[in-house]
Amino acid sequence: MLPLSELLKLKRWNTPTIYNGWEQITGHSRISGFNLEETKDFMPEFGPMVGYAVTVKIKPSEPTQNPNAWAEYREFIASLDGPKIIVTQDLDKPNVYGSFWGEVSANAHKTLDCVGVIVDGAIRDLDEMRATGFKALARRLCVGHAYAAPLSWGEPVEVFGTTVNTGDLIHADKHGFLIIPEEDQSQILEAAVFMDNNECNTVIYSAIAYKETEKQQEIVKQMNQSARLFGVAAHQKFGRKGEWK
Repeated sequence: MLPLSELLKLKRWNTPTIYNGWEQITGHSRISGFNLEETKDFMPEFGPMVGYAVTVKIKPSEPTQNPNAWAEYREFIASLDGPKIIVTQDLDKPNVYGSFWGEVSANAHKTLDCVGVIVDGAIRDLDEMRATGFKALARRLCVGHAYAAPLSWGEPVEVFGTTVNTGDLIHADKHGFLIIPEEDQSQILEAAVFMDNNECNTVIYSAIAYKETEKQQEIVKQMNQSARLFGVAAHQKFGRKGEWK
């Protein structure tokens, strides 16, 4: 696990910036490891959240058959290091009958060192969850909780078209979420910061420094040169060209 200081630094950057660094250092496909379906961030003003996944499955349309489900689920959460993001698969999908997440759940989970939730179902008590400081990415809002209870936990879940495992490091914000594989975690912060600086020093700079040139053709030449320098810098650092050509 990364030290808290590294997680706090990762939280300063949005998820697309973290992705830009990740694609330079990873051996995984650049079209994997993030949500394939649209998410909605109901607390975008909180900025990004970073934490380790704790997975749980729910089915609010049916009562649980385990009378000890809540106690066992909470004990499982408490056994894991944080900060934690609860990743919740709603087995009623695409229907929504009730929400596992509201004012009570937000407060209880925050006490257990959880910073937020990613649920491919619904949340409710939106204002109260915001007041708690508990971030949520979900599909929609709903009115009631129906029979919402934990059915199983600690198993792989599929949310927004992506498989998530307990212990996965997740970076999430209004754009969606990214799973950072264990082998990439030690390099991810440096890579993301480097690529952000690389953009500012080359392709973004050339795009907005229009007052330094008088003709559009000269701007194009500068952009082309900056794109080349961007690629050279990325290649020198990571052995890859990046998306700019």
